[in-house]
Amino acid sequence: MGDANTRILDGPPTTPPPKGEHADRPVSEGRLTRLRSPRSPRLWFEILLIAVSYWTYSVIRNAVPEQKIQALRNADWIWRAEHSLGIAVEQTVNHAVNSVTWLVVTMNYYYATLHFIVTIGVLVWLYRWHPGRYAAARLALFATTAIALIGYYLYPLAPPRLMPDGGFVDTLVHHGTWGSMASGSLASMSNQYAAMPSMHIGWSLWCGLTIALLARPLWAKALGVLYPTVTLLVIISTANHFWLDAVGGVLCLSLGFALACGWYGALPHRLARAVAAAA
Repeated sequence: MGDANTRILDGPPTTPPPKGEHADRPVSEGRLTRLRSPRSPRLWFEILLIAVSYWTYSVIRNAVPEQKIQALRNADWIWRAEHSLGIAVEQTVNHAVNSVTWLVVTMNYYYATLHFIVTIGVLVWLYRWHPGRYAAARLALFATTAIALIGYYLYPLAPPRLMPDGGFVDTLVHHGTWGSMASGSLASMSNQYAAMPSMHIGWSLWCGLTIALLARPLWAKALGVLYPTVTLLVIISTANHFWLDAVGGVLCLSLGFALACGWYGALPHRLARAVAAAA
């Protein structure tokens, strides 16, 4: 009786959980949770990742067929569409700025250099002072760039300065901008018909929003707002982009931030500044 009572109280004998996907699920979910949790970035990995990513971006962007004829047709369509919308002021701005030599030369070098310098600088600032937000912000930037590559492939577009009958001044060539990938011997190394979307706007707006939302000094926030605004003026003045190219860059950035938010559960600026020790 004692043994029977013991068996009744204890219930049926238990069996070990079956091996297979059900047993592996908690482990897989744990790994996924760890991947989606902000972690302290490792310097060597970030340098390698950025270098490889930019090299891959350059290779893919320049490997996209130039499709010059189609790119010029698309440019004509964009130009006509902007006239219909009443926003086709690029030519007026281009000629006005080109008449002031020191200003247009400054804009040429701004276009050729700050695109890279400021973006790298903001990444370094995030890495050093906002490690808990770094991975999410970096993902937004990388996703934005990847989406742009799709745009370059699906919609080749000539910049205004390359339209033979557009009446625009190619300021980069006219004023001999040293080091620009759009002029001189370096032009043959870069796809000149990948203007839609504008990553000068995509990247500068990413930098501007990041600084404006995370920096503490008011002057720094002001610079964050000013940087993409000036960049927009520069890409129009130098005839490197249409207004609608800038809109394309904003849309790509929006999708990039949406992806980062979906993966990390919040926009970068809403995450904790530092990484918890437990993470």
